[in-house]
Amino acid sequence: MSGNFGNLVLGFGGDFPVPYTINYLVIAGGGGGGTLGGGGGAGGFRTSTQSVSPETVITVTVGDGGSGSTGGISASTGMGVTGSNSSIAGSGLTTITSAGGGGAGRYTQSGLAGGSGGGNGSEKTDAAAAGNTPSTSPSQGNAGGLAAVGGKAGAGGGGGASEAGAGGTTSNGGNGGNGTASSITGSSVTYAGGGGGGTQDNGTAGSGGSGGGSNGTGNETNASAATVNTGSGGGGGGYYASPGGLGGAGGKGVVILSIPTASYSGTRAGSPTVSTSGSDTILTFNGSGSYTA
Repeated sequence: MSGNFGNLVLGFGGDFPVPYTINYLVIAGGGGGGTLGGGGGAGGFRTSTQSVSPETVITVTVGDGGSGSTGGISASTGMGVTGSNSSIAGSGLTTITSAGGGGAGRYTQSGLAGGSGGGNGSEKTDAAAAGNTPSTSPSQGNAGGLAAVGGKAGAGGGGGASEAGAGGTTSNGGNGGNGTASSITGSSVTYAGGGGGGTQDNGTAGSGGSGGGSNGTGNETNASAATVNTGSGGGGGGYYASPGGLGGAGGKGVVILSIPTASYSGTRAGSPTVSTSGSDTILTFNGSGSYTA
């Protein structure tokens, strides 16, 4: 005699766990903006499904956003910092890692590669920072934008999950690349927008990309941080004169698991938010933790 009860198949040889499928969304921390700088790149955006077996411990890591620039235009203080990776991992699972968004370039320097690349500084007109680094399929992000040829104006926007950051112009900072919408929670929410590029003189700074990227600024104004738990990039700062002109911090990432309620164990750590959508239970991790299948 045998039968299928919940996640166990009962038979003469004993009880055998039955795997089930979960959906996941893994978004890394966004990159910080630079001084006279580009917008930070969005954290990598990865979503798909995995088969898990009962009693598997899924370890969840949620990456922090990178800090914005901390001072003038030197390499040590003017660059934005790359965000931290987010991931899910466990025995028998394919580890899924989303790469932190690239920190933005300052003045004459390119942004940094990452999930999405950071935008170039206001006088760096070539060598855009790559997104989708390291490479994943589907792509986890896009490149940052360049500064305008002729320089001394707009810095590049940070790359977003759905498009590259826009290039700056001789008047304006480039906009951050737009993020990507996910309905894993039951509602459509956009995540992982790039930060807007700053502007050196009196032009218009770039806007942050949809999904939480923050706007760039002009002259001696500090940029704001990106929206927390969206993995978006911080805005680029304008001309530096203490204490103004600093780039904004990138937004912390997020990991979301959608689990069939019939298979949900209820065993979790790290205080994720628990909700339901249709026949699924949703765990939203705004910080690191775990779920035992």
